[in-house]
Amino acid sequence: MTLANDSFLFVSDLVRRRSAIQLEAGKEYLVESRLLPLARTAGAADVDAYVRSLRAAPSPAALEAVVEALTTNETSWFRDAQPFQALTGHVVPSLLEGGLPGFAPSLRVWSAACSSGQEPYSIAMALADVVPPQSLRITATDLNEKMLTRGRQGRYSQLEVNRGLPAPMLVKHFVRVGADWEIAPQLKQAVTFQRHNLLDAPPSGGPFDVVFLRNVLIYFDIATKRDVLRKVQGVLRPGGYLLLGAAETTIGVDEGWERVPVGRGSVYRRTARRAA
Repeated sequence: MTLANDSFLFVSDLVRRRSAIQLEAGKEYLVESRLLPLARTAGAADVDAYVRSLRAAPSPAALEAVVEALTTNETSWFRDAQPFQALTGHVVPSLLEGGLPGFAPSLRVWSAACSSGQEPYSIAMALADVVPPQSLRITATDLNEKMLTRGRQGRYSQLEVNRGLPAPMLVKHFVRVGADWEIAPQLKQAVTFQRHNLLDAPPSGGPFDVVFLRNVLIYFDIATKRDVLRKVQGVLRPGGYLLLGAAETTIGVDEGWERVPVGRGSVYRRTARRAA
């Protein structure tokens, strides 16, 4: 049985209210594929039957599991490359010139929607030769607790490290543990994982010098994008930088940012001016 329209609307409304992610009509296939494992575990005949059982007798844990299942967790090492080149080639030098010599007491980075940890650890590796480990503090957040647990463990399969991780980085920053690879302790110590919903107040760990908020805004409506960007601006130090996904921009959403072209992409610098 295919997913009935009322079941899809229930799930899409739940996900929107809990995470602000918009599941438009036509995404029924995504809901079915993501919820099928939950339906099977619950012993439901199919996804539609599973959703109807939730509607009849909702439990907080089950509803949370649905939201987590529909949260996008696509990730890889040094994803898209350009933001990491911008980080070391422009952002950090600019911050140094702006009055952070020696990064005293520390360079603080927020990696939002970090999934299973590849982005924050990529940031740590990119900065390893630029910022002393003891001066680097990365706050990694995500809505999905399972992904955060994986990030804290810092252990990845051979297949996972093959997704974008340069061989020299693997040799330098990982240790072999059986068939898997684990982040070296000095890098792992630089990253703190915590559960966070972008609809809520910003996480602890700030104020931040740099915020990675990549491939997230594309799932939000304009009002939510504006709200999230203003929250991010509120925890960025003056002159701090925001790095977005290639298909994302602050232009036309929140005018409190200066677009700075870097290479083939752009970064966004916090300005004193706020959108009305």
